[in-house]
Amino acid sequence: MVKKSNTSVRWLAVVTVAFIFAITLAPPLQHYFAQRAQINSLRAQVNDSNNALEKAREELAKWNDPEYVATQARQRLHFVFPGERQYIVLDAPKSDEEADGPAAPISTLIPNGLPWYGRLIASITTTNVNK
Repeated sequence: MVKKSNTSVRWLAVVTVAFIFAITLAPPLQHYFAQRAQINSLRAQVNDSNNALEKAREELAKWNDPEYVATQARQRLHFVFPGERQYIVLDAPKSDEEADGPAAPISTLIPNGLPWYGRLIASITTTNVNK
């Protein structure tokens, strides 16, 4: 019976030491895993920032090209070079099937010999008649 008591005491001592060991190591392990998760999150954030920086550098390289700047000015601000004419089509048909057919040239609908205000009035009345 004495042996049973000694093994119980030893077993209790081993369990107690293991419990104290687990309690001692739990907070540092928790902090370690929390820090690892935070490091992984920050690495992902750095990768996203690097990707955004690379895109910004590519955009800057585009804007340093004078040809690209001229193209953007033409598209966005409707700039034209001297001697050019710009035409802006509003509500253009999406396909050839949607078009009503070929329109008559303006020069045949409006007389040429009139002053500018006469041509303006003729263009308004001609447009109203065709509708």
